[in-house]
Order: sequence, then C-alpha cells, then structure tokens
Amino acid sequence: MNDVTATGATRLTRLMQRGADFLGTEYAIMAGAMSWVSERNLVAAISNAGGFGVIACGAMTPDLLDREIAATKALTAKPFGVNLITMHPALSELIDVCANHRVGHVVLAGGLPPTGSIDRIKGSGARLVCFAPALALAKKLIRSGVDALVIEGMEAGGHIGPVSTSVLAQEMLPTIADQVPVFVAGGIGRGEAIAGYLEMGAAGVQLGTRFVCATESIAHANFKKAFLRASARDAIASVQLDPRLPVIPVRALRNASTELFTAKQREVAAHLDEGRVAMAEAQLQIEHYWAGALRRAVIDGDVENGSVMAGQSVGMVTREEPAADILADLLDQAAEALSRRAV
Repeated sequence: MNDVTATGATRLTRLMQRGADFLGTEYAIMAGAMSWVSERNLVAAISNAGGFGVIACGAMTPDLLDREIAATKALTAKPFGVNLITMHPALSELIDVCANHRVGHVVLAGGLPPTGSIDRIKGSGARLVCFAPALALAKKLIRSGVDALVIEGMEAGGHIGPVSTSVLAQEMLPTIADQVPVFVAGGIGRGEAIAGYLEMGAAGVQLGTRFVCATESIAHANFKKAFLRASARDAIASVQLDPRLPVIPVRALRNASTELFTAKQREVAAHLDEGRVAMAEAQLQIEHYWAGALRRAVIDGDVENGSVMAGQSVGMVTREEPAADILADLLDQAAEALSRRAV
C-alpha cells in the first residue's frame, strides 16, 4: 500500500468512525433488511465480515423471530440488528422478543412508530433506528428520541419513497447529520458513492441489493440469476391504482407479477367498497401479498410470478461471491476514491 492509498484508507476509517461506533462494528455499512433473504446465514456472514447484518422480521410471528435471533446468535458473536415493520399486528410482542434476546439495535420501518414503541424499545437498552423519507419526518423522529436515522431514496429495492437518494442526502444531511448518526441508502452499488455520502456528513450507508447474490444468501438460484442478468432499468416501481388505497410503491424486476399486483389492488379496493374490510386491514392485505409474492421468488424460485424485489443498483451485481468479498470491494473502492481526492 503506497502513501496515497494509505491516506485514503485512513480517511475512510475516520469518516466511518461515528457510524461504526454507533453500530459496534468495524465498518459503518448496514445491510438492508430484505424479507426471506436477510435471515441468519446472510446476517451472520455480513456481521462476521465487519459490517452490520439486519434480520428482516417481515411477516414473522414472534415465535419465528425468537428462533431466528437465537439461530443468528449461534452463527456470530458480532453485533446485528432486527428490522420490524410498524404495521405488524404483533409489533408489541416482537419488541418483547428483541428485548428478551437483548438485541442491541432495532430498526423500525413503515411509517411513524406507534405510541409507546419508542420508549419500550429504548427501555430495553436497544438503540433505535428509524427510516425518514422526508426532512420534516426526520426532525419529528429526532424529537421523539430515535438514536439514528436511515434516509433511503427511490432507487432502493422493495418499498420506496418518491425522492431520489442524492436529493434526500443534499436536503437532509446538512440539517440533521450533526444531531444523530444518519445512514444513507438507495441505489448504492460501489464504494465511490459510499465515500461521497460520508464526505457529505453521513455516518454510514445501508445496502441491500448488493448482498442478494452473496454466497451465504439462501435466495434461490433462479432469484440470483435474475439479479445477475438485470440492468438498472429492469428494476421498476409498482403503480398505485386506487387513490383511496394508500399503496407504498415497490421496486422489483419487471415480470408477470406486475399484473398480479394490479389484480390484487382491484380485489382489495372492491372489498373496501363493499365495507368488507377496514383501511388498516386493506393495507395489511397488501403487505401480506408482497410477503407471499417475495417468498415465491426468493425461496421457491418462481421469478416470473413471484416478486423479484431489487434496487436500481442491480446492474452492479455481476457475480456470486462471499459477503466478505463484497464488503472488501466496497471498502477498497471507497478508499481509492478518497485517495484520489487527496492528491
């Protein structure tokens, strides 16, 4: 390693220090929580490699989450987190499961945390991370006592907001980065982007799509092949049909499931018209649809009729390799970028 390269690596360590200290890891790189993909094997591999793995609870029951956390602990002694969905009907019990396992970090996704959940999570000794797709919400969450934020742009896979990562980072980092650690997410596929967001004030980053084809990922071979063949333009966002039914757009690879989701929206909207379901139940039905569609693709390998959720960085996923190698490449790229700027 020459002096310039060493300077880049040293600078990268310094820029990541705040985020790494918060997570208790070597590197301030969080793994995005991807239902059915982010389970014990991938989570442990990422944490063992110095990153921060996150279990995707998704639609798990409390009993299933309890077993998943225990199994992850058996594979790694390093820190990892658990991602919970705010609209889960058993959220309170899931929080208890995390507390019983002394999970160090809980990530809440899916909107404003329900009343009391912030105090309960923090009261267990865990650090709380929340998603903030807008500056006003970020300020509200900070006032509510969250410990860190993830700002995720529309380039991400899965549920997305309407604003790009680069715009969110420019708007939000100058205002809130000095108050809590902020992790930038959405469309990040290389280390140069990581370096750029760190220089803008981010404490770290979150990546999901880049880890789908990790050797340790249990995703079906068909699912991984779909990622390896795809380009950025293949990852498209779903369309909301009925304005009365708030549907958070989902980014996934284009396939037959696009039409299946259209049919599901029509079905749920009809049930709303007929008074057969309340709005909260209607939204839950949509979430259950995505959980099932994603399982068909990830676990069963049905990449035509299942949902192949992927971010626009999917075009940068070019081979299957160990999670440790993915992290090493990202860090080398980031350090090299910082080295060039130091010249």
